[in-house]
Amino acid sequence: MSNISYDDFAKLDIRVAKIISTEPIPGKTKIIKGVIDIGNEQRNVIIGGAQYYKSEDIVGKIVIVIINLESKIMAGVESNAMLLAADVDDKPFWLTVNEDIPLGSHIK
Repeated sequence: MSNISYDDFAKLDIRVAKIISTEPIPGKTKIIKGVIDIGNEQRNVIIGGAQYYKSEDIVGKIVIVIINLESKIMAGVESNAMLLAADVDDKPFWLTVNEDIPLGSHIK
């Protein structure tokens, strides 16, 4: 893997968000549709790991997201952010924070 410059990293808009709703996507077993709150707005996202987690169990979870990626359509759903996760044998473990901080806070 090649190195990137700090300027490249600084282009990423990484924020604290909360998963506020989820719903299954018909015919899909590994992804679900979610809505996240990033403080000043809500966005649709595709959330992986549906085979490991019940969608209702992740509602309310605080996660770290990149909000300035180009939107992507998967399974007919437009995703407007990306949840960051550690990946262990294809199972996501979403990054989070331990403190109670405002939604939308920047990660640097």
